[in-house]
Amino acid sequence: SIDARHGKVKFHLRYKVFIGENPQEVGIKSFQWKKTDGKKTVLIIGSGPAGLFGALKLLENGIKPIILERGAQTSQRKIDIAKISTKKIVNEDSNYCFGEGGAGTFSDGKLFTRSNKRGNIYEVLQIFHYFGADQKILTDAHPHIGTNKLPKIINNMCEKIISLGGEIHFNTKVIDFILSNDNKAFSNTNEPFQNSPNSPRKKIIGTITKNVLTGEKKNFYADSVLLATGHSATDIYNILAKIAPESLEAKTFAVGVRVEHPRSLIDKIQYHSNNSENLGAAEYRLTTQVEERGVYSFCMCPGGFVVPSSSGQNEIVVNGMSSAQRNSQWSNAAIVVEIRPEDIPQEFITQAEKIGCKALAG
Repeated sequence: SIDARHGKVKFHLRYKVFIGENPQEVGIKSFQWKKTDGKKTVLIIGSGPAGLFGALKLLENGIKPIILERGAQTSQRKIDIAKISTKKIVNEDSNYCFGEGGAGTFSDGKLFTRSNKRGNIYEVLQIFHYFGADQKILTDAHPHIGTNKLPKIINNMCEKIISLGGEIHFNTKVIDFILSNDNKAFSNTNEPFQNSPNSPRKKIIGTITKNVLTGEKKNFYADSVLLATGHSATDIYNILAKIAPESLEAKTFAVGVRVEHPRSLIDKIQYHSNNSENLGAAEYRLTTQVEERGVYSFCMCPGGFVVPSSSGQNEIVVNGMSSAQRNSQWSNAAIVVEIRPEDIPQEFITQAEKIGCKALAG
């Protein structure tokens, strides 16, 4: 990693030392994914990172994943995404957020997290490398794949899942859950959820879907259902609010703007020099407290660009990303502020209470 603090650029290197044994090669690990026999199945709603990695984890145990994705495959998504900028048309089911690989496909694959106490982070990096990411993500302090490389990597993941007997259904939007109640199956969105000690326990055993191109409805059933819908699928949260409002919990979130500067300016400030060609585009991270509230930079994209990532007609949402080379003339980052439940206006709380789920007021 590069440390440009205190007026002097330093390179930090971490070594692994082997004494009396052969060095381990940094490279592709062999994964023990199994061909599924279909005896056990799990419905996965959403084909983003959670959905795809969930499917691969199931295949380690020979369990069949059936992925339901409202959006299109990457080839069609590219066409739909282009229309956002060229024709001001947002396809609400195929955009920067929805489609094969989820929002991650057309993001830039920053694979850095400070939440390193749970899960095998290095194994995640090895899986990305197995499916085509550059080997340097296994050793960089802040691994980065690049928006130009991610679509092919996602395609490779999906092909592997299908080759092992999994299913992926694109343009297939979940519009309702099928629940079991005392061995009776029923659709639940028209029935208010009753939560009391005497209420029978309800379990999701399937989904009702609609093909977003043809309108055809279809039921899917499985032993279990995994929700991997991301943060933009508000319709899924509305369904949950009707069937199990206690399963949703309000939490703080962040909102703000994306700020963009000339890359040369950020490079000069960070590296304290006009001669920084060999150092690559500079990253930065800023954080402070304003009126006892956190304000901080997020998703910093050196040598990147800003993209329109709305998933609905009446939204203005932007995201930032960089190619693998991080070689554009601009650098950008989100600057956000913490929003707490007590900040939410009463009118939104009242609206949420009318549908029986105050947690959705945000």
